[in-house]
Amino acid sequence: MYDKYWDLTELPFENVPDPRFFYSSRDHQRALLQMFYAINTRRGAAVLTGDVGCGKTTVSRMLIHELSSDRYEIALMNRPGLSPEDFLRDMLGQLGIEDQSNGKLQRALEVQAVKSANAGKYTIVIVDDAHAIEDDNTFEALQSLFSFQRNGRFFLTLLLVGHAELKERIAGVEVLGQQVARQYHLAPLKREEILSYVQTRLEKAGADRFLFDEDALDALCQASNGVPRDINNICDIALLLGFDAKVKTVGEEQIEKAVYAVNNM
Repeated sequence: MYDKYWDLTELPFENVPDPRFFYSSRDHQRALLQMFYAINTRRGAAVLTGDVGCGKTTVSRMLIHELSSDRYEIALMNRPGLSPEDFLRDMLGQLGIEDQSNGKLQRALEVQAVKSANAGKYTIVIVDDAHAIEDDNTFEALQSLFSFQRNGRFFLTLLLVGHAELKERIAGVEVLGQQVARQYHLAPLKREEILSYVQTRLEKAGADRFLFDEDALDALCQASNGVPRDINNICDIALLLGFDAKVKTVGEEQIEKAVYAVNNM
């Protein structure tokens, strides 16, 4: 691959939610803060939304990375197409609970959350791509989790992550909507943040110099519109093209060709 040509220790622009490559923009910091607030104050639910590719999943994985396994039990749900019963059953499995019949799923979750609380551990359920939940009854099932409380304190916090339309769907489920304590919407990166984002990822991959010239960065800002996923795709291909052309620094030509390749994938 091109990593050795550019004196990198690894590929810097892979589109995977790796906490090591987390870019802490002001927007991402605020998103994390809202999620931590909901957890630390034992609120019922929090919602994180954002445009496609803006880093919602990365924020949720960074959250998990920062939460100590000694203090928290975490279920990460990323199969929104499951039926309500299978959704709860999957949740049980991630929390280490043996399979239960349908009529006992919610009760088993409550028992486990209380058991964890008595052991000094708080339960967190993160639902990724929650906007893609197909069955509205799944939202009704999630709503039932808010019965797990004592003296106004919840035994678990539900974090829902998805596209902007998620807020409308939640609002249609009365009890669920009422328990959302914090909401945050991730926006694309600003121009100055794009430059810092690229530099940060290069440095974390071992770069000892900046690998893109000024014209390349101008073209990148215009083509990506500040969306991290698009920045990653364009930069990854541009570095490959730069390696193929044996250039010293990635220029506008490589960015333009990379943009064309990304748009025609």
